[in-house]
Amino acid sequence: MYRDLRPLRHVAGAIALAAGLVAAPLAAQAQDYPSQDIRFLCGFPAGSGADVLVRYMAEKVRAIAGRTVIVENKVGAAGNIAAVYTAKAKPDGYTVYVHAASAIAANMHLFKAPPIDAARDLQIAAGVNKQPFMVMVPAASPYKTLAELTEAMKAKGEKASYAQSNTSGKVMGELYKQATGIKAVEVPYRTANDSINDFASGRLDFGMMDPVFALSQARAGRLRMLAVSTPQRMQAVAQLPTMAEAGVPGVELLTWFSAMVPSATPRPIVEKLNKWFNEVLATDESRQFLNSFGGDPFITTPEDGQELFRQSVKDWERYVKAANIEPQ
Repeated sequence: MYRDLRPLRHVAGAIALAAGLVAAPLAAQAQDYPSQDIRFLCGFPAGSGADVLVRYMAEKVRAIAGRTVIVENKVGAAGNIAAVYTAKAKPDGYTVYVHAASAIAANMHLFKAPPIDAARDLQIAAGVNKQPFMVMVPAASPYKTLAELTEAMKAKGEKASYAQSNTSGKVMGELYKQATGIKAVEVPYRTANDSINDFASGRLDFGMMDPVFALSQARAGRLRMLAVSTPQRMQAVAQLPTMAEAGVPGVELLTWFSAMVPSATPRPIVEKLNKWFNEVLATDESRQFLNSFGGDPFITTPEDGQELFRQSVKDWERYVKAANIEPQ
């Protein structure tokens, strides 16, 4: 049977033309990028550690891009407000969210109704840094290694106690307990600094703490670091073993920051952002800056960054279940 296909050809031609009309402006924008000021969004308040990191990267990228980079603090909902704003922004490279991608991945399971599908709606343009959480004991503690701590905590049973002040610390504590069979009681704190007196008094046997707090307290001689949560050792604290090296395999928790853009951002723009960030991170100045906060430069391709993002979303589903965290 003969069928006249000319109308279908006209439709197909119209669709192709429409697609071309949409793609043409994006291609032109990518070629001219950057032609205006760029905004880096920060999900934390001005003056916070994350804000210091974002402003450092903004200043360094400005020098390479030749354009003003404005830092805008969009605080709230554990970073979700800025994440949603970025996902819905025009995909032209002028809105860049510099934040812990691992935290945005976690939010997919910490909230009952996540406002976006993070790995679908956001594209990792570049890595920024990676950080560990750390097992800490009071400076006066007799435990010099994680193995010694674990053996003692097994003997102490439910009389043992440990500190945490955020979700990552809670997860790390639960993973450690499940891996070793210890029964230590969790003591949550609003901030890490709130735990200092209890460490000093001997009320706490150990803690799962963020690197900024851990390093500051270790340098002050108040606490001792025993191990890091990352899969590999960190340059910033190369003397510290991983949990696996210290005899507790299966406890891996990586915090990592990245530069994120809307998923529809043209590839040439994503690659240009990647080049800028990688150039900044390759300097000794940036390495020393990040090391001072307990982090290492995290140089990656957009593809590898996006794959890690997807894996982080999967990992946090497991972490939330392991720690019995009730989504909000």
